[in-house]
Amino acid sequence: MASIEIFFCYAREDEALVNQLKRHLIPLQRQRLIDIWYDRDISAGTEWELEIKEHLNSAQIILLLVSPDFMASDYCYGVEMRRALERHEQKEVRVIPVILRPVYWQIPSLHKLQALPLDAKPVVSSSWHYQDEAFFNVTEGTRIVAVKVMSSLTPSSLTLPIKPSEPEPTETPANVLQQQAVKPDPLVTPEDFSWLCIGTLTGHKGSVDIVAISPDGQMLSSGSEDQTIKLWNLKTGDLLRTPTVYEHLVLSVAISADEQTLASGSYDHTIKQWKRNDLILYSHPALGKSTFLTGRINISLTSHWCVWSGIRPQWKLHRNG
Repeated sequence: MASIEIFFCYAREDEALVNQLKRHLIPLQRQRLIDIWYDRDISAGTEWELEIKEHLNSAQIILLLVSPDFMASDYCYGVEMRRALERHEQKEVRVIPVILRPVYWQIPSLHKLQALPLDAKPVVSSSWHYQDEAFFNVTEGTRIVAVKVMSSLTPSSLTLPIKPSEPEPTETPANVLQQQAVKPDPLVTPEDFSWLCIGTLTGHKGSVDIVAISPDGQMLSSGSEDQTIKLWNLKTGDLLRTPTVYEHLVLSVAISADEQTLASGSYDHTIKQWKRNDLILYSHPALGKSTFLTGRINISLTSHWCVWSGIRPQWKLHRNG
């Protein structure tokens, strides 16, 4: 499958910061997850406005690189951003504001979008020890969105290869005996791979990023960009509980084998643990604050250990109880 195309919408005054961000995104390009396009890719002799329009309409992710110069630019603000938000409303593209420099950007059309870096802290600000730290945060947030977009483009149906026809052999007694001794394999059809939707759970106000089903198949836990965890009864479809405990999107959930413990991780770098009592969840003290964004979470079969990973190849282990 082709890479996810990312369009940079930026003001020329921010080109130095844009080039830094581009360098941070190169590892994602080398993994063929993304392909970046911006106006510096326009070749000589090309009608630049038509080419910008073409890529603005074909990109799957658009990064609005917000700064005072961006907000003051009639072309960035009035042409590129307007078209990006139109496509976003039509669910054709994911638009991500990236706050490069401090500026008032909380206009209705932008403020409703989840911005990067974390907490919309500008890249150029005292909130970061180094600018690389801010760009790393933007890169990881972009990677998460690109993976979601990529998965949504993955074909859900299986296409079986068609076996070319072979010339029919001449009928002989030996052929007849062989046909009687060996039964042909049954024909596999696409219908054998079909799935039937038996129910739809609704209630999250943002996209659902992670789900986990209890070992007995009775409960399902879901985490969402609406910053909530929901616990469902799979038999009835009833919503059992909605702990609202995070200030950012939920990245991971896990249910223990004895179905008494639920662990969750968030974009805010925290891991929380919950204990079940008659289908009522109550918060345990946070297991800790990860240095990096919380990735996957698992609970041991004995429910004595909780293990989680950050976005870098490292794991942390915590003893429950």
